[in-house]
Amino acid sequence: MAKKVAVILAGCGVFDGSEIYEGTITLLRLDEADAEVQCMAPNIPQMHVLDHRNGEEMQESRNVLVESARLARGEIIDLADADPADYDAVIVPGGFGAAKNLSSFAVDGPGMSINEDFVRFVQGMHQQNKPVGLVCISPAMAPKLFGEGVKCTLGSSEADAAKAVEAMGGQHQACAVDEICVDEANKLVTTPAYMLAGRIREASAGITKLVQKVLEMA
Repeated sequence: MAKKVAVILAGCGVFDGSEIYEGTITLLRLDEADAEVQCMAPNIPQMHVLDHRNGEEMQESRNVLVESARLARGEIIDLADADPADYDAVIVPGGFGAAKNLSSFAVDGPGMSINEDFVRFVQGMHQQNKPVGLVCISPAMAPKLFGEGVKCTLGSSEADAAKAVEAMGGQHQACAVDEICVDEANKLVTTPAYMLAGRIREASAGITKLVQKVLEMA
């Protein structure tokens, strides 16, 4: 029977939403593995909207669910309506949306808050002993989601985000761009992707291994 995997998005665009390459590679690898996929996102306003040509803030408001639907080709549901019992695994691509829309990590660092529906769903999966995959900056939320001692990676242990993970009680593990970090006890798989990648094929290598491992654990 095909595994049913939830993919949680946080908008559309690296600087204010989900990283499009990471999201696309994740969806491609899941499809190649014949997994059944359901994209979902919280129905909330984005923290802000950035012009991806120059990084400047734009004077407009966008909705995370509506923007995520662009990446999901319209096949998406409200995260608030998702039941962890219906899925075998969950994967969260990176992009600043994970640190701005799913959480406030970009602003508050270790003191961040996390979207309540996101916490409910991911912790619900964890409580049911189902695997979770976090990509790029998304693992910064791991200590808040899984508790002290959780093992994860953001790539370099010298990065500020890695130090924030340690400050929250997590165990940061240095990891090459084409590798994964596996916390067997928590069924958590993480990979640096564009925290380290300089090109799409480098991000693809680690994400491919993450998807394979998450499906193996499901």
